[in-house]
Amino acid sequence: MSKALDGLKILDFTHVQSGPTCTQLLAWMGADVIKVERPGVGDATRKQLVDVEGADSLYFTMLNHNKRSLTLNSKNETGKKVLERLVKECDVLVENFAPGALDRMGFSWERIQELNPRMIMASVKGFGPGPYEDCKVYENVAQCAGGAASTTGFLDGVPLVTGAQIGDSGTGLHLALGITTALLQREKTGRGQKVLAPMQDGVLNLCRVKLRDQQRLQHGPLKEYSQYGEGIEFGDATPRAGNDSGGGQPGRILKCKGWETDPNAYTYFITQAAVWQKICDVIGKPEWKEAEGYATPPERLNKLNEIFAEIENWTMTKTKYEVMEICNPLDIPVGPILSMKELAEEPSLRKTGTIVEVDHPERGKYITVGCPIKLSDSDVEVKRSPLL
Repeated sequence: MSKALDGLKILDFTHVQSGPTCTQLLAWMGADVIKVERPGVGDATRKQLVDVEGADSLYFTMLNHNKRSLTLNSKNETGKKVLERLVKECDVLVENFAPGALDRMGFSWERIQELNPRMIMASVKGFGPGPYEDCKVYENVAQCAGGAASTTGFLDGVPLVTGAQIGDSGTGLHLALGITTALLQREKTGRGQKVLAPMQDGVLNLCRVKLRDQQRLQHGPLKEYSQYGEGIEFGDATPRAGNDSGGGQPGRILKCKGWETDPNAYTYFITQAAVWQKICDVIGKPEWKEAEGYATPPERLNKLNEIFAEIENWTMTKTKYEVMEICNPLDIPVGPILSMKELAEEPSLRKTGTIVEVDHPERGKYITVGCPIKLSDSDVEVKRSPLL
């Protein structure tokens, strides 16, 4: 079967996580990705967080599947000539260097256009043009600068970063979309173009509901936030809301059976208005269905602590999977808190290729995340990362 991006050739100057996330996704879709690395050293992540002596780290292998690799010294004439040939041959150049690095190598945008007017030059940067464009940015810095940290955590606690790599991997996914869009436009214009994906912009895009709430604050309190029902005044910025749902339906993480010894024996439970009566029956509080102060969503806002405490009394008698088995047939929205161990061992994720096993000549077999996007006419075969 042919691949969606068969015939597409990508010159990959990226390193660490944001850029490699982008180019790995394109490689999974069939693009020929040529990763350029430093002679004798390679991508810095090859030797970061090493768990198997003498082997590339999982940090590197899990971000560089399906790629080819070459080492090249861009500072000497031979290296520059090789790069010039590659620029002429490739469709896309992807980089996440510090600002100005390509120019110093002798490959400014103007020079690249001279060599290949159809080239798409795609870049990840920490910030877009402005006062911070020269700042060094990593994952957690991006989360803090993009609005994620200020809106994550509990009202009385410090800002928190999330375990999901929304700054690095999130921006890589944005860049991949930008590249494929630019390629489609090239089919119409015949010209290449620059594609820029700043990490701050990418994080803010993923935090759009919090920017929504920032504007709503101008017109009154955010009534779906727990602090409203608790009588706590709002400030002038979107607050941290703990585990409240961001979609307007009250929701919280609740303890399940075994929580005393299992740090992940929890479920997320949403008291969706449409299934309120079913929730009352399930937790053994049928009188709440019509009781004054409980029957409608506005009435319940100042009683959410009481309501979720009662629901938790019920969930603590069930495992998180039993909660799902009971609630899902009733359309009550719940979801178990799944650990990485549980996800790694989940058979359905193996079957769909979301978790795959890869054999590596240095480290043996390991599991990795497969392609998160499934195309019916473009199967993905995850191949090992290149050796240096």
